Amino acid sequence: MRTDVFITDGHWRKSLAAVRALGREGLSVTVGESTRIATAVFSRYCRHSVVYPSPLSQPEKFIDALEYELSRHPCRMVLPMEDETTGLVSQHRSRLSKYAYIPVVSHEKYRLASRKDAVLKIAREIGIPVPETWFIDDPSRIDRIKDSLPYPVVIKPRVGSGAVGIVYSNNADELTAHYLNVCRRFPNPLIQERLPQEGPGYGVSLLFDEKGTVKASFVHKRLREYPVTGGASTFRESTRHDEIRDMAVALMKKLEWFGVAMVEFKIDHRDGTPRLMEINPRFWGSLHLSIIAGVNFPCLLYRLSKGETFDPVERYTLGVRCRWMLPGDILHFIYNRRRASLIPDFFNFTDRNTSYDILSLSDPMPVLGRLMTPLTFLYDPDMKRRLKKRKL
Repeated sequence: MRTDVFITDGHWRKSLAAVRALGREGLSVTVGESTRIATAVFSRYCRHSVVYPSPLSQPEKFIDALEYELSRHPCRMVLPMEDETTGLVSQHRSRLSKYAYIPVVSHEKYRLASRKDAVLKIAREIGIPVPETWFIDDPSRIDRIKDSLPYPVVIKPRVGSGAVGIVYSNNADELTAHYLNVCRRFPNPLIQERLPQEGPGYGVSLLFDEKGTVKASFVHKRLREYPVTGGASTFRESTRHDEIRDMAVALMKKLEWFGVAMVEFKIDHRDGTPRLMEINPRFWGSLHLSIIAGVNFPCLLYRLSKGETFDPVERYTLGVRCRWMLPGDILHFIYNRRRASLIPDFFNFTDRNTSYDILSLSDPMPVLGRLMTPLTFLYDPDMKRRLKKRKL
């Protein structure tokens, strides 16, 4: 059996977006996951599925299984989707490249882009604004600086994405307790000023070829997110913001990037300055929005795998909206203290300009996969570890 693309991490909505995007182009897609119940596996565009060892608890066995699968079933391209799988594939890139096109940077570059402290320092060196940040190498320093910080502040792991490990502190007493608690799981986290919530967040999605040339770019604006205090976007809109786009390109070029990445910014409400938040050095959760707006990153990567040349894709439809309804936007509504202000628009499910990350009339079965996912937490140790990892 030959497959065109092998996609890892079938549990996640971004993997479903990639499966649909490639499948609708007539490509054969295999989906891998460490459990049999996975959202993307239920898609009509998933031609074949594979259960592999957990990349979290059995990384070497995961790579062995992936190599074995690729050796048995020829594949043109492998798309790792999550942090763990992308990191492992980058680490074993030369080994896996014997069997398929691997659009991932070297492990050294991937690790650098994954480190918030390193990325913030590089950004400052090239003139990209960042929030005021304190890099703590010894927890004992907290007592020396805690009374001089501009509260509220946020504590962030040096490596990670989304809201994992992020804690907010409103005063010096909270900071000491919170910092030591975070430090137990994430050594020497950063302390950063908390930008006013009123400022909108933006994401710049980019694709670079192996020569470091930008082959696609896309900008979206966050409209809602979960957790409400800062996390994955649950509702977002395609837009343009050339200043932010240019800063993201400059940063990734400095890192000599290849493949995809999404760079996050937040507008500082106090002076209107866009400030860099972090890099997601792999596919991002809101991938579906860029695809429906006209920038099909998975298919563009497939074209690169075939050696095709094409002009950079930078034109797309503005004002297109996309929701992560299950369970993201529902959780946003539940935990938003100002939820009344969302009514009645929140319950407008017939807006023709809004699409959904998972819900689809033409491909409805992934909803069942998403609804069945909680069952895996009852019996699958790997899914329990994933859930625990996303909580502090």
